[in-house]
Amino acid sequence: MTLVARTRTRGVQTLTLDSPHNRNALSAALVTDLATALTDAGEDTDVRAVLLTHTGNTFSAGADLRDPPGPDALVALLRQIVELPKPVIARVTGHVRAGGLGLLGACDIAAASTTSTFAFTEVRIGVAPAVISLPLLPRTDPRALARHYLTGERFDAAEAARTGLVTVAGDDVDAVLAPVLDGVRRASPQGLAETKRLLTARVLEAFDRDADRLTALSARLFASPQAREGMTAFLERRDPEWVV
Repeated sequence: MTLVARTRTRGVQTLTLDSPHNRNALSAALVTDLATALTDAGEDTDVRAVLLTHTGNTFSAGADLRDPPGPDALVALLRQIVELPKPVIARVTGHVRAGGLGLLGACDIAAASTTSTFAFTEVRIGVAPAVISLPLLPRTDPRALARHYLTGERFDAAEAARTGLVTVAGDDVDAVLAPVLDGVRRASPQGLAETKRLLTARVLEAFDRDADRLTALSARLFASPQAREGMTAFLERRDPEWVV
């Protein structure tokens, strides 16, 4: 059973994260299914753009701590979104945490409802937002990102839009997205592909320069004693031992 549902309307391929048992956490299986769906959309000449959305009240809870994807697999997925020769547009009507924010950073356009919340929670379980920094650091406000990376605090859609994590926020996310989807439907496939190439050049430079280093950092941190304590505390719904 796939964890990514597919529908299409007038050239827009909607990919819906559909893993309710873990709040659409990035498990190895979900990452594989999403990569396959993106490959198919990229090769389909009838697809003009991809809309990435979700079931339930959570876009993605971050990495699945019980069945995490390998760092290389997550890097490959994020790069695939950035390199896809068609716009990838995120539609968020729920909460986004940790690794799920990497998906938003990789998308070309992201729209969120005003009820959505966001948090980089990695520091609270003893790791760092290493791999997801590849698309995020070139695209977001560095001072704001420093605060949210270092504290793990929750912030709202207005702050996410102000800092560049999402493109726009509104009470009705579909109303916000309507002119965006109309625009990509009116654009030529060649125009979209070449314009996206211009826009993503700096992000891909970060992948080429830093992917190996950040993948190694992620693997080292997740294997550390502090990460084991942090993940155990999270699963047991208690504070980790370092909280003062």
